[in-house]
Amino acid sequence: MKYVDEYRNAEAVRHYAKAIAQLITCPWTIMEICGGQTHTIVKYGLDDLLPPEITLIHGPGCPVCVTPAEIIDQAIALATLPNVILCSFGDMLRVPGSPEQGDLLSVKAMGGDVRILYSPLDALKIAQANPDKEVVFFAVGFETTAPATAMTIYQAAQQNLQNFSLLVSHVRVPPAMEAILSSPDCQVQGFLAAGHVCTVMGYREYEAIAARYHIPIIVTGFEPVDILQGLYHCIRQLEAGESKVENHYARSVRQQGNETAQSLLQKVFEIVPQTWRGIGEIPASGLKLKPEFAAFDALHKGLLPKAIAPTPVVPNECISGLILQGIRKPQTCPAFGTRCTPNHPLGAPMVSSEGACAAYYRYRQMPTAAVS
Repeated sequence: MKYVDEYRNAEAVRHYAKAIAQLITCPWTIMEICGGQTHTIVKYGLDDLLPPEITLIHGPGCPVCVTPAEIIDQAIALATLPNVILCSFGDMLRVPGSPEQGDLLSVKAMGGDVRILYSPLDALKIAQANPDKEVVFFAVGFETTAPATAMTIYQAAQQNLQNFSLLVSHVRVPPAMEAILSSPDCQVQGFLAAGHVCTVMGYREYEAIAARYHIPIIVTGFEPVDILQGLYHCIRQLEAGESKVENHYARSVRQQGNETAQSLLQKVFEIVPQTWRGIGEIPASGLKLKPEFAAFDALHKGLLPKAIAPTPVVPNECISGLILQGIRKPQTCPAFGTRCTPNHPLGAPMVSSEGACAAYYRYRQMPTAAVS
C-alpha cells in the first residue's frame, strides 16, 4: 500500500532491532499507550525481535476498554426506551456493562433501535429524519474522536435540533499517564505516546510530564518501523540519562497540534474528573459538555427514569484492570482464551478492536504475522 509499505519494510525493522540490541546495556521497561500500537507489536512479533532486557507493557490506550460499566449500563437503559434511537461506534456493542445488564448487542437483538455509525455527524441525519424520536449518540474516545463529537454538537445547536443528544464518555490521555507514573506499582521507565492523539493536541502537555517524572516520552506512529524507531530513541535517552519529549511522527504531528480542533473542543467541552474502568477516578481526565450545551446532554435531559448507580466492584477471575494499568499481561489471566473470548468476553479488553486481550487472542493463538 502506497505510503504505508515503507513503514512495514522488513529490512528497516531488522535495522532498528539490531541498533537497539547494540545500544542497550541494562534492563528497561517501556509502555506503549495506544491499543493500536499494542496490536502492531503483537501482530508483527516486534517484542520477539527485541533483546530480553527490554520489557514492553501495554497501557490503557483503548477508550472502549476504559469506559466504566455504569456508563455502559446507561447506554443500555437508553437503548431499551421505545422513543430512543441509540447510535454508537461498533466497538461498543459487545462491551459488557454490569453482569445483570449485558451489552448493547443483546438489546439490539431484543428489538432495541441500536445503530452502528462511523461518524457522530451521521447521527444528526438520523435525528432530522426521525423528528418523533430522541436520537442519542454514545460519544466515546480519546482526544482523537472528541473533535468530531464537538463539531456534531456545534452543528446540532446551529440547526436547533431538539431531538438529539449525547451520552458522553470522552477521556484524555496525559492525566492517565500521570496516574500510572504516580502509582506505587509503576514499572514504566519510558513511554511511546500515541501519534493520533498528539496530531490533535500536540505534545506540549507531555513536556511537563517528562520533566516532572524524569521520563522520556517518544511520540510515534503505529506501523512496525514507527514503533521500533520510537523504541530506539526512547532507549537512547534512557541509556544517556535523559528525559525529554521527542516527536518521531513528524509526518502527522506538530508541537502545537491542530489548533482549530482544540479551539472547537474548548468551546463545547469542559475538563472534569473521570472514572476509568479497572483503574478508578483520574482527575482532569474526562470531558463534559459545557452548561451552554447541556440541552444536548442525554442525562441532563432526564431521558432515564432514574440514575444508574456506579457498579460495585465484585471480585471475579477477570484481571482486565491490572492489564489496563500494564501490571499484568493478557496471557497471565487464568480465563484468557478459555472462559474469556471475543464471543464471550469477561472484560472489555477482550472485545475491543484495540484491546490488549483481543490482540493476544487474535495473533498469539496462531503463528506470528510476518513483516513484509
